[in-house]
Amino acid sequence: MGLTKGPWIIPKEGFIVTTQIEFMEKPRMNNNCEDKKKMISHKVLGVKPFMVMDVMARAEELEQDGKDIIHLEVGEPDFETPEVIREAAIEAIRSGKTHYTHAMGILELREEICAHYHREYGVSITPDRVLVTSGTSPAMLLMMLSILEPDEEVIVSNPHYACYPNFIEAVGGKVVDVRTHPDDGFQYRPEQIRSVLTGRTKAILINSPSNPTGIVMTEKNMEEIAGFGNQFILSDEIYHGLVYEGRAHSILEYTDRAFVINGFSKLYAMTGWRLGYLIFPKEFSRVMERLHQNFAISANSFVQIAGIAALRHSRPDIERMKAIYNERRVYMIRRLKELGFRLHVEPTGAFYVFADASHFCTDSYQEAFRILDTVRVGVTPGIDFGSGGEGFLRFSYANSLDNIREGLDRVEQYLKERV
Repeated sequence: MGLTKGPWIIPKEGFIVTTQIEFMEKPRMNNNCEDKKKMISHKVLGVKPFMVMDVMARAEELEQDGKDIIHLEVGEPDFETPEVIREAAIEAIRSGKTHYTHAMGILELREEICAHYHREYGVSITPDRVLVTSGTSPAMLLMMLSILEPDEEVIVSNPHYACYPNFIEAVGGKVVDVRTHPDDGFQYRPEQIRSVLTGRTKAILINSPSNPTGIVMTEKNMEEIAGFGNQFILSDEIYHGLVYEGRAHSILEYTDRAFVINGFSKLYAMTGWRLGYLIFPKEFSRVMERLHQNFAISANSFVQIAGIAALRHSRPDIERMKAIYNERRVYMIRRLKELGFRLHVEPTGAFYVFADASHFCTDSYQEAFRILDTVRVGVTPGIDFGSGGEGFLRFSYANSLDNIREGLDRVEQYLKERV
């Protein structure tokens, strides 16, 4: 196989990206039956890569060469997990809480999740409607597996979180792409959804607060979407709690015909712990238990105990982190506007600003690498989130205010030199 490297490399047709930003020629298929048997399945080959991982891999190469990189591409809290959570996990390990748990998760944790949703949204759910998983990605996969037959459709906004189509297509479903508009804050227009509903539409996927846009859906919009036909509403609520103006609403406030994905990674700064959960209609309880028994057995026992501590005791830490995020958000919005980026709607949730760079950027993937290699700042290309994100760059404020200042100063230098 041919192998090439460069200071920054944009993938060409006929090449696949490795985690080291290397490009290897795709093996050519032939008619030999034995060779075909050895080939990786088409389903797996169809899984699209995370483009931001390409950026991060190149940034790591530069850092290994001694370069100082400002990371504004990373969708991960920069805070340490609150001590009360860490101590709960340590104590659980010391006391021997290291065995399998019930496939659905520790009952005490599921009860706390139910109590949390009642406090925050006024909805009543029971523990038999909650599945605890090792992060939200397994929950997403099990959800799709449980509802989709081959060729059934899921409506997905464009732009969207990069991995959504992969989950749908991995189980044989079809993505129905709905292009949302910047001036609407990238929210669905109800008439757009109506225009693509068919007899094969199984679900509508929503994400609020949104990755990549940081936009929080309006109550009116969410209520209208909940009223569409007999489709399931799949609500990714992983950024709930990280809202700086107004409040986020759960889809469970408007319909029981819904699945909710949530977890501890973002709000509680627990990305490496891998702890998430799925809330589902009651009739799916036995199905979810059986699926999780077969494909995962259970989430880590001591991590689940840490989750209990997070829900019960970490409120002061959460409020402290939120206040710092908001300070960074306000600064980043102002500074990006000064630099000439257009913000169609100011983000009020998550920790992202989705900035319109279309006046100078027609290839956001290439632009992200140019910025990285020129001024040593990592940003996420908008095309990572679908064709509707082209011409945009996602900036994350999950970094210190000093680093954000320095990073945006470098971007200013880049823009001046680019002219």
